[in-house]
Formats: sequence, structure tokens, C-alpha cells
Amino acid sequence: MNGCNNEEVQRRKKLSFIKKNGFNFPNDFKPNINSIEIKNTYKSYSNNKLKVLKLFFSVAGRILKKRVMGKSSFFILKDCEGEIQLYVSQKNIVDKFYEDMIKILDLGDIIGAEGNLFRTQTGELSINCKKLKLLTKSLKPLPDKFHGLYNKEVRYRKRYLDLISNKSLSSVFKTRSDVIINIRKFMLKHKFLEVETPMIQNVPGGATARPFVTYHNSLNLNLYLRISPELYLKRLIIGGFERIFEINKNFRNEGISTRHNPEFTMMEVYMAYSDYKDMMMLTESLLKKIVFSVLGSLRFVYGEYELDFEKSFHKLTMKQAILNFNSNIKLSDLENLKCVLEIVNSLGIQVEKNWGIGKLILEIFNKTVEKKLIQPTFITDYPIEVSPLSRRNNVCSDVADRFELFISGFELANGFSELNDSDDQKSRFLEQTSNQFSKSEDNSIFYDKDYITALEYGLPPTSGMGIGVDRLIMILTNQKSIRDVILFPILKPI
Repeated sequence: MNGCNNEEVQRRKKLSFIKKNGFNFPNDFKPNINSIEIKNTYKSYSNNKLKVLKLFFSVAGRILKKRVMGKSSFFILKDCEGEIQLYVSQKNIVDKFYEDMIKILDLGDIIGAEGNLFRTQTGELSINCKKLKLLTKSLKPLPDKFHGLYNKEVRYRKRYLDLISNKSLSSVFKTRSDVIINIRKFMLKHKFLEVETPMIQNVPGGATARPFVTYHNSLNLNLYLRISPELYLKRLIIGGFERIFEINKNFRNEGISTRHNPEFTMMEVYMAYSDYKDMMMLTESLLKKIVFSVLGSLRFVYGEYELDFEKSFHKLTMKQAILNFNSNIKLSDLENLKCVLEIVNSLGIQVEKNWGIGKLILEIFNKTVEKKLIQPTFITDYPIEVSPLSRRNNVCSDVADRFELFISGFELANGFSELNDSDDQKSRFLEQTSNQFSKSEDNSIFYDKDYITALEYGLPPTSGMGIGVDRLIMILTNQKSIRDVILFPILKPI
């Protein structure tokens, strides 16, 4: 039997012993303060002042460290906010025998402690315990004697251990919560109504992606986890709401990477009587507000770059961006199908036979430009061919009134003036579905007849935008993988 298993055996013996003596996982201990509140409130108090005040506190948490020195011991207790030191002396414990308690307690156990606040000789704020109570016995030892989890795969699979072991991880997810709170505050301040739309849909739409398929027994019907809430949100605009948003999950049955997880969080917003330029301004204002609220500055480091949110975001058309980053390409090349095909082939891009010049230009952009857009940059004038839900530009019908926002080399937001011509939308849907190579049940484009019917009742001029919340949190917490900002990312079973 290896050491780890033997330790678990010993812990189970301890649990069996204390159960026979009345232990029943008590739930009657109530902490009245946490470690950060103690440290922030009393950081400047001297030990003499603490003695005069005789501050008596109840704290609870998990034992991270234990140091036994004869008839006295020190513990490091971890609660939801941080750590606090406990001093336990045999002469001070009034309701349990000191030796028995010390023998029972292991690293990882959850305990409650009551006592006076004081400073040790080294100046550390600590609790001089008068009472110590075991609340939950940990049957498995903490990883690597609490030196932490280093294997990324194990960290993702056992996030609970990662949270115990990795002191900085909690701050990432507190920032995540802070970001979502600030998104809501901003949207509500600007008179947007928060709504919820179906997660399970009869017809998935609003994006080009392969959906997850499920089945409803009573209805004898295939249903789909949504790939986007877009078409339902626009139904609400048709119904009379003029400013709405939703923060929720989307699901796409596709690959996993550092920037893609099959389940991810999006915020989508729709605003009647506005266009994509209005939505660009709203998006920039939203992001600047969130960055400052969360970080306290509009300049911060992500990876090897310092990002600057103080300046107005850059704006480039897609063709301008390609020309800026490809000195060997001329504007006339991007207006000639033969030249575009030659460029695509020289870049080693595999071409599908139904791709038009618009899709080919997008592929050139993706290959040569996207990763170079470090500072916040709006890319506009997307080809209409790859923008099936966007309004056509009044001047050039080959491009859409659409933008995408890129930061640190990847897309963060996508928005456009919504297509509200029901006949045009119908023809684009039908063209998309007819152009699909696969005619199997894995088709990623679906024709939503009811949405067309809704459009026929009239969608007011509207702009919309979707922002990847997980990717935004990656940037604000300086994380390179989306898995590091999702508590429980999708993983292959082992």
C-alpha cells in the first residue's frame, strides 16, 4: 500500500473513532468574520491595543498547515477570502482535551475556532483559540502536502483541489463575477432590459455552427442546445422591446482550443432605431467602463503587450487591414477573383468550391491579419457573403454594415445593423442551406421559417452585438487559455 492510500486509511480510522464518540459532522458553528476582514480592519493595531480591546472572533475554514510544538500548536486556516493563523495552547482549550484534538486534526480538515485576536512575537495577526471544533473530516490528503497542483489537466479535472491549492485562482473567478456584475450595471444604466431566451430550441440559428442534439421523449422530437440567442432576441425587438440584453450560455459542437470551449458565455445586446456605428460606440464605452471598474486603469498588460484602452479604438475596413499587413497585396488584387484565388493558394488555404470572393477575402484576413491586431481594433465592411444576418451597405452592396472587435489577436465582439428585409433574409437563408456540402443530420445551417414569419411583421431598424465574456475575462486576468477562466471546462473522459 502506497503512502497516500495509507494516509487515507489512517484518516478513515480517525473518523470512525470520533463517530463512535459522538461526532456527527456538526452544522451549528457560525463564523462572524473572515480573514480579510480581520487583516484589513486591524492591520494597524498593536498587540497592546488588541489586549485592551479583547476582541473575540469566530472563524471557520480548512487547515492548510499544522505545526505542533508540545503543548501548543499553530494552524493556518483558509477561508473564502484568505488565510489566518490560529494559536492553540493546551491551557486555553476549555471544552476538549488538547492532545486528543491535535491527534485528530489533519491538513484539509474543516474546523471552527473561537478566540481573542492578538499579534505573535513576529507581528502576525492571529487567533488565540479558546475553542476548536472539527466540522468536517477530510478523508483524502491535500495534493503534494499542499505545495499545489502543477499538472494542468489535473487542475481542470479536479477544480476543487485547484481552488484549495492555487492561491491566485480564486481571484480570477472573483474577477469573472466582477466583470459580469459590471456588464449588468452598464446595460441597466443605459436603459436595457435583461431577458432570457430558450437554451433548448426547435431550430438552432443565429450563427454558423454545429449544434448539440438532444431528444424530447414526450414530444418525440429532436431538439438542439442553442448556438446563439440572436433570432429569439430579435423576435423580442419585433414584439416591441427596444433595448434588451442577455448574458447566458451558448453551445457549439465543435473543436476545443485555448480560445474555444463547447459551452461558453456570451452577452448579446439589441438596440432598436440604431445602426452598427451606434453599436460600435456602445461597445467601446462598455469595455472601457468594465476595464476601469475591474482593474482601476485603462492600461494593463496581457501576455507580452500593454493594452491601451485610453485611446479611441482603431477602425479599419477589412480590405484596409489586409493591405496594411500585406505589402505585396494591392487594392485592385482584392477586387479580382483570379488574383484573390492566387493569393489564397499562395497562403496554403484550402478552398471549398462554393466559396465566393467575399469568403476568400475573409480567409486572407484570418490568415494574415487577425493575430496581428493587438490593440483594440474594429474591423468593418465584412463581405455580405459571410454576413447572412447583416444589413447590406447602402453604398456597396457586396459588404455588410458589420464590425468585429479584435484585441490581442483574437475576436472579442461581433455586431452589425440587423437585416430587417424579410425577403432578403429568406433568400440568404435558402442560399446558405443549398450551399452546404453535407446533406446529413450534421448540417450546421438551418432554415428558421418562423423567424422569417416574425420578420414579415416588421423589425424596426436595429443594431446588435455579441461579446465573448470568457475571452474578455481572459484578457482582464492575463490568462492564455479559456479553460483558466471557466470553472469546469469540457474535458475528454479518462
